[in-house]
Amino acid sequence: MIIDAQGLTKTFTTRSRKGAQTVEAVRGVDLRVEKGEIFGVLGPNGAGKTTTIRMLATLITPDSGTATIAGHDLLKEAGAVRRNLGYVSQAGGVEDTVTARAQIMLAAKIHGVADPSKATAEVLKRFDLEEIADRPGRTLSGGQKRRVAIALGLVHAPPLLFLDEPTTGLDPQNRANLWDQIKLLRELGTSVLLSTHYLDEADVLCDRLVIVDHGLIVAEGTPDGLKREVSGDVVSLRVKDLERAAEALKPFARETRVDDDVLRVYVDDGEHTLPALLRALEEQGIGLTSIALDRSTLDDVFLAKTGRSLRDAGAAS
Repeated sequence: MIIDAQGLTKTFTTRSRKGAQTVEAVRGVDLRVEKGEIFGVLGPNGAGKTTTIRMLATLITPDSGTATIAGHDLLKEAGAVRRNLGYVSQAGGVEDTVTARAQIMLAAKIHGVADPSKATAEVLKRFDLEEIADRPGRTLSGGQKRRVAIALGLVHAPPLLFLDEPTTGLDPQNRANLWDQIKLLRELGTSVLLSTHYLDEADVLCDRLVIVDHGLIVAEGTPDGLKREVSGDVVSLRVKDLERAAEALKPFARETRVDDDVLRVYVDDGEHTLPALLRALEEQGIGLTSIALDRSTLDDVFLAKTGRSLRDAGAAS
């Protein structure tokens, strides 16, 4: 077990013209991350993902709770915890006026690496940064900066890497390239704790994940396991009378949900259930505009657990 956290909480007090306001950012989070896995924290913006990671990275102190990171107590052995992890924030931390090589070399020296030059050369090669190593940060693209940021976090070869929203702002090609690099970390034995609000990112990368909302964990498991738990398939219908259609299709479904102008019907076997759904609508005289059959997604899991779509909760798809 590389991370074993229980009951983490964090409350912030903000001050404005309206007076002091208390925000419960994290309200009792438990995390157990195995060695060598990519573990995801998925949720909308403001759900408490970054606060959770910053607590585990010793950057802020929990109000309550306990955690062991790489065998060290989070509160009593903060220095040892830091030596065993790399941290890449949303901002990335790449300096504009300094070359990538110089920044990585400095990070290696700060972490006490025995041979900083060798360690720097190794991570530059691993993340395909050799050609741009001597360019200042301001000349790098978004994707190149994210690779440099990860190299900064890994130059001291920690067993654990924290990635906070690593692909935010990247174009699809750079996102895909960075996904490949993150998968490579797992193959090399590095444990990764990844926060994201991208549904596809969590689905593709994570061995296991938690879904957080308003500072609480609302679901935990493998991506496929969570989707199976919700339902095997989802039939999405646009009909003229949503409420009547939902009532008519209940006998065929695990669950029905109205999401804006779409009726979602969760079934075990969509391919074989679809004809029965169409017959039921026809018998009730309910007009059908469109119909689609899809596998459950992590957004369906979020919807089932919270009553709203992750896309509508301040997150991107």
